[in-house]
Amino acid sequence: MNRLIALLLGMTVFMTGCGNGEENGARQDQEMDDSASLTISAAASMTDALDEVQELYEETHDTVLTFNFAGSGKLAQQIQQGAPVDVFISANQEWMDRLEEEELVAVDTRTDVTGNSIVLIAGKDSDLAYDSISDIKVGKLDQIAIGNPESVPAGKYAKQSLQAVDIWDSAEKAVVLAKDVRQVLTYVETGNAEIGFVYHSDALSSDKVQVLTKAEMETHDPIIYPAAVTTDSEQQEAAGEFIEFLQGEEAQAIFEKYGFEKN
Repeated sequence: MNRLIALLLGMTVFMTGCGNGEENGARQDQEMDDSASLTISAAASMTDALDEVQELYEETHDTVLTFNFAGSGKLAQQIQQGAPVDVFISANQEWMDRLEEEELVAVDTRTDVTGNSIVLIAGKDSDLAYDSISDIKVGKLDQIAIGNPESVPAGKYAKQSLQAVDIWDSAEKAVVLAKDVRQVLTYVETGNAEIGFVYHSDALSSDKVQVLTKAEMETHDPIIYPAAVTTDSEQQEAAGEFIEFLQGEEAQAIFEKYGFEKN
């Protein structure tokens, strides 16, 4: 009889333990479900700054961020083709405008988060010296790297600046097109291009290049980075909160640290 009672008590404890284990597991699963997971497609020029923003944001929010960095045009096209994206951050207004026209981003969430400037760079040991874009001696250069103006905003700004000083037509034969502004930086760092046009923030990220001159603001469209929540996002509220965070003092201080400029 004593053995039977002991056996029954043991089975009760075992079943209770299993029940608690299942309950704890269910609770943990629920906690994981409560954590938001956002996919953010952002212009390649924002890579370093957003890496730091990600670390800060995930420390203070119950949200996991996954970034997809590339040229703004390529990212916009991915969204047009149905890629699962929660937030889009473009390096110009044009690509955001296109998605807005196609009702692929929520208009009421669209916000300008930061700005930038275009600079002309050369390798750190280069002896080239220009006081302005108009001083470029095209005939003495073999390769000039810029982002593809059709899909890379930095390339479009560069082309506009060269056109403004009547150099584009003669420079075009020496132009090497890159898939994004970070590839332009790599071309100049490795010596595959003598000069290149990148954002000021990109130039500051490398110790292998030097800034020769800055493109005058009036020679190109304003460089503004708009952000918006996509209409297909299943995390509308969390995505909106992230964009709000980008406008706050902490995120803006990070952008400034990496060479971005307030609007």
